[in-house]
Amino acid sequence: MQDHEQSTKTESAYRLLRRDILATRLKPGAPMKLSGLRENYGIGWTPLREALSRLEAEGLVTAISNRGFAVAPVSREALDDLTRARLVVEIPLLIESIEKGDSAWESAVVTAHYRLSRCKIAVGNVSESEIDEWDEKHAAFHSALIGAARSSWLSRFQATISDQLRRHHRFLSLAPTLRAAAGMSEGYEEAVAALEDAMAIEHHTELMEAVLDRDIERARQLMTDHIGFTVNVYAQSEDGATPAGHHSWPRHASK
Repeated sequence: MQDHEQSTKTESAYRLLRRDILATRLKPGAPMKLSGLRENYGIGWTPLREALSRLEAEGLVTAISNRGFAVAPVSREALDDLTRARLVVEIPLLIESIEKGDSAWESAVVTAHYRLSRCKIAVGNVSESEIDEWDEKHAAFHSALIGAARSSWLSRFQATISDQLRRHHRFLSLAPTLRAAAGMSEGYEEAVAALEDAMAIEHHTELMEAVLDRDIERARQLMTDHIGFTVNVYAQSEDGATPAGHHSWPRHASK
């Protein structure tokens, strides 16, 4: 009974910390002092250490020699690398879903798209809770798109990449844009326009229609474009243009 209780506490600690790391409430690179975490989350020493060890194994936390733990850092280079990895992993899953998906899969895609379409936010005046809701529904839509794929290993890799990308997106793309929207930096119009474009339902609708039409080549192109939107958002919110030496992802002309 005691072991079960300890396991439950560890699982709770793990989920709480993981949630706030992915949502960047615990900022990338920030030290994770055990005393502060205990006070803020009401977590005991043992569950806390075990939860941090699990998060370290997932690459969400780093251990610092003789200094404890810190939230894993993010960087533009890592964002680029993760974006390339997502292309390699997610597009085969999408193609497999198109080839093998049944009517239940189609219904799941339509439902997820509808829920995303109902989540309307004004990028220039948005709360964290609204971003959380959009983020959740957006992730659910992409999960539905690849939901008929049967490759368990690719699905595992996709889930890991998706989690890492989520916090990179929020910290590197969303945060600078929101700062610009609040008048804290230059580039307000460019940053907000880029983010609005990336979050527009029209892109997701095109992708849904291509998938439901079983048009593999169009779906592949649209997904490639879609995956690249966030990198372009970061480039705009960073300095108003694609930084020299970095890849500018191709844009797909809608037909």
